[in-house]
Amino acid sequence: MFLSVFDVFKIGIGPSSSHTMGPMSAANRFLDLILSSDWPRPSGAHVAAVRMSLHGSLAYTGVGHGSDRAVILGLMGERPDSVDPDRMDAIIEEVERTGRITPPGHPGYAFQPKTDLIFDKKNPLPGHANGMTFSAYDRDDRLLLKRIYYSVGGGFVVTDTELEQMRASKARSSDKKVPFPFASAKQMLEMAERSGMTIAQMKRANEEATMSREELNAGLDRIWEAMKSCIDRGLKNEGIMPGGLKVRRRARSIHDKLQEEWRSNKANPLLANDWLSVYAMAVNEENAAGGRVVTSPTNGAAGVVPATIRYYLHFHEDADQDGIRDYLLTAAAVGGIIKHNASISGAEVGCQGEVGSASAMAAAGLAAVMGGSPEQVENAAEIALEHHLGMTCDPIAGLVQVPCIERNALGAVKAVTAASLAIKGDGTHFVPLDACIETMRQTGVDMNEKYKETSTGGLAVNVVEC
Repeated sequence: MFLSVFDVFKIGIGPSSSHTMGPMSAANRFLDLILSSDWPRPSGAHVAAVRMSLHGSLAYTGVGHGSDRAVILGLMGERPDSVDPDRMDAIIEEVERTGRITPPGHPGYAFQPKTDLIFDKKNPLPGHANGMTFSAYDRDDRLLLKRIYYSVGGGFVVTDTELEQMRASKARSSDKKVPFPFASAKQMLEMAERSGMTIAQMKRANEEATMSREELNAGLDRIWEAMKSCIDRGLKNEGIMPGGLKVRRRARSIHDKLQEEWRSNKANPLLANDWLSVYAMAVNEENAAGGRVVTSPTNGAAGVVPATIRYYLHFHEDADQDGIRDYLLTAAAVGGIIKHNASISGAEVGCQGEVGSASAMAAAGLAAVMGGSPEQVENAAEIALEHHLGMTCDPIAGLVQVPCIERNALGAVKAVTAASLAIKGDGTHFVPLDACIETMRQTGVDMNEKYKETSTGGLAVNVVEC
């Protein structure tokens, strides 16, 4: 089993990897399909119009997550990792004004967002809670092409056929030949014992089977630079976040107070927790505002990993760039195991799959750079994930703001605590990480749908919107 570190950590835009980046990527795939020969195109037929519908969780919370905007941008040829956040409004306004999408390399197609983009809450698609249907028509309104896509978490998008194949074979990731193809934490530890290598070293060897060391290091540095830039923007920006809840950004004001304490040398027994929290909140406030973020492993949980890396740089004297790379490789190894055996999608298993997974990844990465053995790293991940089990996903108004922003801060705090506990032990522990991951999967299956990113239960219905 191999899932690249660059699949786990993807540069994109907020507010949601599954509800924003996923629909945009699905639109990209449908455009590519239109131009291809991979469908039975009738002789002389030409696509003249495109329509699409959002289903399940995407229908219920798509407006709050910007799914409709993401689809329009994707149909205009914009991609999550390269779209300019400052141009998005203008692109959407153009489509709404002209009633046409004009992606590069295409002749242009009719598309009226108000009538051709449907939020279908009555007809969920069978494969996954985040379903989408794209259809193409000729000038006589005859259906030429139809595809169903699912956004399965972390920005990953698959067709209905691909989803069936994944579930049938359990091959949820690439079948690339790598030297350490661990699909579980047990296999990972066995391979580490046999090889005498750390988890980061094994993950690096897997990545370098398909790229050079220089390419890998440059990619890892690019990921951290994007995370760092997101923290810095979040610590500078202030004001009200979009969406109607009138939630005010707090990271800048908290950061200013912490800076004052730092300069005055005031005793603060909660100092590390405070810095962790403000770093995580800075990222998720940027995400809620639709800014540039890195899936870690999702947008809704994007603050946990960057916050703990920044904490590592802030409080550990021996922290360096190589340590950051080892952190990311270790975290990606754990994230890949979780995704392969359970889920990182809030719409599938609740927030335990998002912030819980992020906290486990962060704990593993931090334990690794603190000198932990593979057994201690696995223990750290298990502790962090275990204490997120059962966490629901119930965002108020479908916005990734409440409780999501603070939830990332607490996920980061739990990650550091888990890493510290694991490092102080010898790696021996009662609950294996694999058992914890399977428990998360089973809990997600049993969880009521209203607690899985539909905003029809929990805080979303018990807190009056302002």
